[in-house]
Amino acid sequence: MHVEAKNLKTVHKHILPISGMTCASCVNRLETALDKVPWVKNVNINLASQKATIETDEKNVPIAELVNVVEGMGYHVPAKETVIQIGGMTCASCVRRIEQALLKLDGVISANVNLATEKGVVKYIPEMVSLQQLKQAIKDAGYEVRESAMEAQPTDAVEESDRAQDELKPMRQRLIVAGVLSALVMLGSMHMFIPPLMMLSKQLGQFYYVALLILATPVQFWAGWQFYRGAYLTAKHGTTDMNTLVAVGTSAAYLYSVAVTFFPGFFKAQGIMPEPYFDTAAVIITLILFGRYLEASAKSRASDAIKKLLGLQPKTGRVVRDGREIDIPIEDIQVGDIILVRPGEKIPVDGVVVEGHSSIDESMITGESMPVDKHEGDEVIGATINKAGAFKFRATKVGSETALAQIVKLVEEAQGSKAPIQRLADIIASYFVPTVIGIAVLTFIVWFIFGPKPAFTFALLNFIAVLIIACPCSLGLATPTAIMVGTGQGAQNGILIRDAQALENAHKINTIVLDKTGTLTAGKPVVTDVICADGFSDTDVLRLAASAERGSEHPLGEAIVLRAKELNIELAEPKGFESYTGRGIGASIDGQTVLMGNLRLMQEKNLIVEAAGNVIERALKLSEEGKTPMYVSVDGKIAGVIAVADVLKPNSQMAVKRLHEMGLEVIMITGDNEKTAAAIARQAGIDRVLAEVLPADKAREIKRLQEEGKIVGMVGDGINDAPALAQADIGISIGTGTDVAIEASDITLVGGDLQGLVTSIALSRRTLRTIYENLFWAFIYNVALIPVAAGVLYPIWHITLNPMLAALAMAFSSVSVVSNSLRLKRFKAPQIR
Repeated sequence: MHVEAKNLKTVHKHILPISGMTCASCVNRLETALDKVPWVKNVNINLASQKATIETDEKNVPIAELVNVVEGMGYHVPAKETVIQIGGMTCASCVRRIEQALLKLDGVISANVNLATEKGVVKYIPEMVSLQQLKQAIKDAGYEVRESAMEAQPTDAVEESDRAQDELKPMRQRLIVAGVLSALVMLGSMHMFIPPLMMLSKQLGQFYYVALLILATPVQFWAGWQFYRGAYLTAKHGTTDMNTLVAVGTSAAYLYSVAVTFFPGFFKAQGIMPEPYFDTAAVIITLILFGRYLEASAKSRASDAIKKLLGLQPKTGRVVRDGREIDIPIEDIQVGDIILVRPGEKIPVDGVVVEGHSSIDESMITGESMPVDKHEGDEVIGATINKAGAFKFRATKVGSETALAQIVKLVEEAQGSKAPIQRLADIIASYFVPTVIGIAVLTFIVWFIFGPKPAFTFALLNFIAVLIIACPCSLGLATPTAIMVGTGQGAQNGILIRDAQALENAHKINTIVLDKTGTLTAGKPVVTDVICADGFSDTDVLRLAASAERGSEHPLGEAIVLRAKELNIELAEPKGFESYTGRGIGASIDGQTVLMGNLRLMQEKNLIVEAAGNVIERALKLSEEGKTPMYVSVDGKIAGVIAVADVLKPNSQMAVKRLHEMGLEVIMITGDNEKTAAAIARQAGIDRVLAEVLPADKAREIKRLQEEGKIVGMVGDGINDAPALAQADIGISIGTGTDVAIEASDITLVGGDLQGLVTSIALSRRTLRTIYENLFWAFIYNVALIPVAAGVLYPIWHITLNPMLAALAMAFSSVSVVSNSLRLKRFKAPQIR
C-alpha cells in the first residue's frame, strides 16, 4: 500500500546541465552524491548531453543545494548572473516578496534584491529558466521591471543617476500639487478658529464640506494613486505591504468623511457629530509623499561615490598614429596604441611607460596622497593625473578591463549586495505588515466597544494612526543605505570591498595576521649599511661589489648595483667571474681579486683572521637586526661589509601601533628564519611571530589561530597567499597599481601600504555602528509608537496620536535613517603618519 501511495504522487523533473564530466565514473560519483539529497527521489545523468534529470516530489526545490553538491564534487553548473532594475518597491516586505517569487522558479540559484539601489541580482541557469521568466515573475509579484535585465556595466551608474533625476521631477510636481491642496483642506477644516471661514461655513452649510471634498479628492486619488496601485497588486497575490497600510488608512478617513458630508443625519441619529476628516487623509498622503521624495533624493546621493569615480575618466586620449598625434574618444583607444600625456592631463587608460618620465597623482585610485614617480617600464593607471613631465605609454587595458572600470564594477556589486544583518530585517518586515493590520483592527474593535463618545470616530482615528505609524520603510532602508555609502567611501580611500558581508564581518576581527614580504616590508631588498675597513672608503667598497655583481640576477646583487647607480658610481667590467653556490661570487676588477659573499665564504678563504678593526663585530650586529651582511674582500684582505635587507614600508610601524590602539592582536607570518623574523617584528612593534612557515602551510597556521577562538583577518599580496586569504575570516590583499587582485580577497587595498588596512577596519566599524543605529531607531520607533497610536496612554493620561502626526513621524523615520547613513560620507581615514 505504501508503495502504491508513493507512486500516486506527482513526480517533478528538473533538468540540470553539468559540465566537466569525462567518463562513466564521473556519472556514478555524481549520481551517488545527488541521491543523498533528502528530497531527491531519482537521478539519471547522461554523459553525452552533459545533463542530469532529477526527479522530486516537489515542484519548487532549492536548486542552489543541487549546484553546491555538483560543484563540491569538482564539476560545474553553467550559470549566469544578471542585474534587473525593479520599480515599485516601498519597504523590506517588498524585497522579500520579490526574492521569494524569483526563488520559486526552477533554475534560479540565488536572488538578492536591494531596496536602496532598486536592483535585483539574480544568479540562474539559462538552460532551466529564461531571462523573460525572471522578469515576468517580478511583474507577477506586483512590481515593475524598469528595463531589460543586463550585465552590470560601469556606465549603468550614470544612466541610473539620470533616470533617478528624471523620476524626481514628477514626484516633485505631485508633491507640490498635493501640498497646496492639502494646505487648503487643512485651513478649511480649521474654520472654527478663523472668523471669515466660520461665517462662510455657516452660510454654505453642508455644501462647505462638499468644497473640502472637491479639494481633497485629487490628493486622495491622483497624488495617492501609487498607494492604491501598490496595494491592489500585492492584494492580487494575497499579501500586503506599506501601500496597503497607507491605502486602507487614508481611504477609511476619506470614505468616512464622504459619508458624513452626504448623510449627516444618519450620524446625528447615532449620537455622532458629523465631522469630516478630509484634512487627515490629504495631509497623511502629502506627508508620506514628502517623505518619499526626500528619501529618493537622499538615496540618489548615497551612490555619489560611483558617479565621482566615473567622473575621473577623461573623455578623449591623444594617440600617436602614423607619426601624427590625434585626439580620439576614449572608447576608440585600442590595446597597443601609443598615447601621449602632457603635464596636468589625465591618463586615459591603463598602460606601460615607453618614453619619458613623470610624477603621477594616483590618490583617486589608491588613496595615497603623495605623487608617484614613473619611468620607462612602469605601469600607469587610467584616470590618474600627470603632474609634471610629458611621456608616452602603450595601452595595455581599455574599456571594461581598466583598473577604474574594475573598481566601479566592484563597488556597484558591493552596494547591491546584502549584509547578513539585513536578511533578519527583511524576514521581520515580511511578517510585520499583516501583524500591524491585525493590531489596527483590534484597536478599532476595542475602542468602538469601550471608547469615549463618539466611540466610532475615536476608534477610527486610532485605527488610522496605527496603520500609518507602522509603515516599515525605515526598516528596509536601515542596512542598504549604510552599505551603499560605506562601500563608496571605501573606494574613494583606495579600499575595494567585495560585498556587504565582508564589510559587516571586518568589524568583528580581533586578530590581524600580516605577511612580511610585500606587506610589512617593501618586498625588494635595498642596501641599508656600508661598513669599510681601514684603507677603504664606502665608495670603494660599493664600486668593487657592484662591479663584481654587474649583470647579476640575484636580488641581493641587484640591490647593490642599484645603490651604486643611485650614487652615480662608475662601474668596471668584471673578468674571470666565478660563482660559489650559496656563499657568494668572485671576479677580477681592474686587476684586483674581489670576493663578495657570506661569512662562510670568508672563512673558507681564511680571510676573517685578516679582518681589520671591528668590521666583523659590526657585521654580526647587523645580522641580529635582520639584515644580510655581504663581506667584500680585495686581494685577500677584508675591505668592508655591505648590509642588504628588505626594509619596512614607511607606514608599517605606525600602522601596527594604530592596530594595537584599536584593540587588535597583530601577528607576523613569514618564511624567514626566526632570527630575521624577530628582528623585523621588533622594528614593526609586533609581539608574536610565526616564522619559517612555507606558503603552502600559511593556511594551516590561520586555521590554528581560528581554533584558538580568534577571528582572523589575513593580510597578504593576494597571489602566493591565496590559500591563507581564503582560510581567514576576512582576506585582505595588498594590491598595487593595476594589479588589484580582487579575486583573491574580501577586501583589496589598492595602495601599497597598511594605511588602507587601518582605514578599512575603522570604516567597517563606523558602517556597522551606523547600521545598528538605523535598526535601533527603526525598531524602537515602531515598538514605542504603535502602542501610543493604539491608544494605550489614553486611559491614564488621555493622550492619543493624531493620524497626521503619525504620518509625519513615519516620513521622518525613513528620512532620518537615510540621513544617518549619509553621515558616513564625512568619514575620514585615520592618519597614521
